[in-house]
Amino acid sequence: MEMVFPPGSTIGLLGGGQLGRMFAIAARRMGYRVHTFEPSPDSPAGQISDREFNGSYADWDLLEAFVRSVDVVTFEFENIPAQVVDRISRSKPVHPRSEVLHICQNREREKNFLRDHRYPHAPFAVISNQEELDAALDSIGAPAVLKSADFGYDGKGQQKIKQGDRFDYSRAPANRSVLEKWVSFDRELSVICARDAKGNVCLFPVSENVHSRQILDYSIVPARIDPAVQRLAQSMAKNIADDLDVVGLIAVEFFLTRGNELIVNELAPRPHNSGHYTFDACVTSQFEQQLRAVCGLPFGSPALLRPVVMVNLLGDLWHAGRQPDWGPVLNHPYAKLHLYGKLEGRPGRKMGHFCVLRETIEQALAEALQIKEELIT
Repeated sequence: MEMVFPPGSTIGLLGGGQLGRMFAIAARRMGYRVHTFEPSPDSPAGQISDREFNGSYADWDLLEAFVRSVDVVTFEFENIPAQVVDRISRSKPVHPRSEVLHICQNREREKNFLRDHRYPHAPFAVISNQEELDAALDSIGAPAVLKSADFGYDGKGQQKIKQGDRFDYSRAPANRSVLEKWVSFDRELSVICARDAKGNVCLFPVSENVHSRQILDYSIVPARIDPAVQRLAQSMAKNIADDLDVVGLIAVEFFLTRGNELIVNELAPRPHNSGHYTFDACVTSQFEQQLRAVCGLPFGSPALLRPVVMVNLLGDLWHAGRQPDWGPVLNHPYAKLHLYGKLEGRPGRKMGHFCVLRETIEQALAEALQIKEELIT
């Protein structure tokens, strides 16, 4: 039976990053209390929360105190031991369930799920030694990408192997890896799907994503794709959410090939960087939709209010520890600035983002890239 947690309830949040921060903002706005569990103090989410519990996920006494203080639990990133989520779920509802986390936090299990459910995916092989790598390269072919099986995001733990390369597996980032055939794609897309305990599903518009150094650079919504591709991507995201029995959010990343075929790349059972545009440009944001799903509330509309481009702000902009001059964003009447409250700007670290909302996607993109250029210079 679906449980309903009305405004005034306390939400437990595992993880204190920027996704949790924006979730907490959405929850606080609707009258919920938020308690965050996060190893590092003064986290982005902790700054917005009513209480921040700081400690290791191995500290069960602290975790138990956290669990006793909340009504329902969700999470904002995958790198939480699934057994911790499983143990918490014996005391309080946790959404999504630990099995979803277990599958999505490991590339081997995720790829096997896609293959077993016949979703289009890149050919792959699981690797644990040099012999298996050599055999897989013979069968799959190069170029290919070797990815650590566990805990990879923003391109971490990945190594491209080109035609003719001889890769020494002892230099691999992990003992167990997944080798994937390199996909020659036209563009990268993503869909965020919200699903509740009754199986109701709510789909956001498809985002077109541009990456730099394997980190999301900017997202364009609506994506510049054929409407049939948009419908297929949303349909696949819905089916994946159903097959995983997700309660909460799942983000599905796709490659769109030059032949207009969709290939599922990765899954994330949480809010997603490519969905940050929803905070400003949709009737209901991905963060509020996650809240509604885990609390048993009806979904809000995901309708796009106007075309939008979201640009990530990385720590590279912080020179010698100094805050950038935000004038280019703040002086633009259709730009919205979001900073995450992180204390130190390091290269490649996501420190914030901005969105530009305009009448056409061409106008939004041109102005967003102009602002980005001015911030860099």
